[in-house]
Amino acid sequence: MSKVLVTGASGFVGSSLLGGLQGLNYELVATSRKPLHYTAGIREVLVNAIDAKTDWADALLGCDIVIHCAARVHIMNDDVSDSLSAFREVNAAGALELARQAADAGVKRFVFLSSIKVNGELTEGEPFAPEDKFIPTDPYGLSKYEAEQGLLALAKETGMEVVIIRPPLVYGPGVRANFASMMKWVNKGVPLPLGAVHNQRSLVALDNLVSFIIHCIDHPKAASEVFMISDGEDVSTTELLKKVAKAFDKRAFLLPIPVSWMTFAAKLIGNADVASRLFGSLQVDSSKARELLGWEPVITMDEQLKKTAEAYLNEKTV
Repeated sequence: MSKVLVTGASGFVGSSLLGGLQGLNYELVATSRKPLHYTAGIREVLVNAIDAKTDWADALLGCDIVIHCAARVHIMNDDVSDSLSAFREVNAAGALELARQAADAGVKRFVFLSSIKVNGELTEGEPFAPEDKFIPTDPYGLSKYEAEQGLLALAKETGMEVVIIRPPLVYGPGVRANFASMMKWVNKGVPLPLGAVHNQRSLVALDNLVSFIIHCIDHPKAASEVFMISDGEDVSTTELLKKVAKAFDKRAFLLPIPVSWMTFAAKLIGNADVASRLFGSLQVDSSKARELLGWEPVITMDEQLKKTAEAYLNEKTV
């Protein structure tokens, strides 16, 4: 029985991943900054901070696999004075220190949850591919890029296998931030000026991401590879809003305002970044995950959105 360490176990992806791993043939260790109180035999280790000084010895004891989900996540309107240093401390230096200690402890494989921001913010015509060469300028994306480069170098130095996964926007039960705000407005029936957006964006359902991470734990062909992952069903912002409304068994009220007008207005009020996410395209080529590893999505976008809407409504009634 392989022993698997999951970091960031209280987070959106980490908590769902632990749920997916339970019942499979793995011994599980979970780290987080707060007690999780699992009752199904998962050993919990508290880690107060992740940086170049973190001692992972207790968590790594006897582990064969590390799945590193913990990170300082991308924050809109980040108020930290030096956001690049803050991201680097956790996402680059912290991840690499964990990996070095993992290699020293005899860990066989290190699965790193990176980000599509390593490739960039927008696509024009061609989807992002794992082999694309790009150095991001966004602090969060740059910290993940530096972590990837360090991990690949460490793999060559130590022989520990490294697997890198770059997901786009992840959605599912418990999703927060902009996706949760979108669900709130759609559920309330608020008219939105997004009825004429013809971009294309890749997303990945939480269930599909968890399934793929588990697929990468011991697949022999995953070693030393970088993967994009998505549902394989790209949608425009307008189409996504309609799907979300359908998940709530409602009709979306979308006004066909020209994108050029809204982009101009967003720039005037200093929200150009928000406009690029709403109106720009970001597509990923996830064919490598399917062709090299034989992985297939376990849930459709409509099915995951229905589960997400049900969880949202249940949360509101508690």
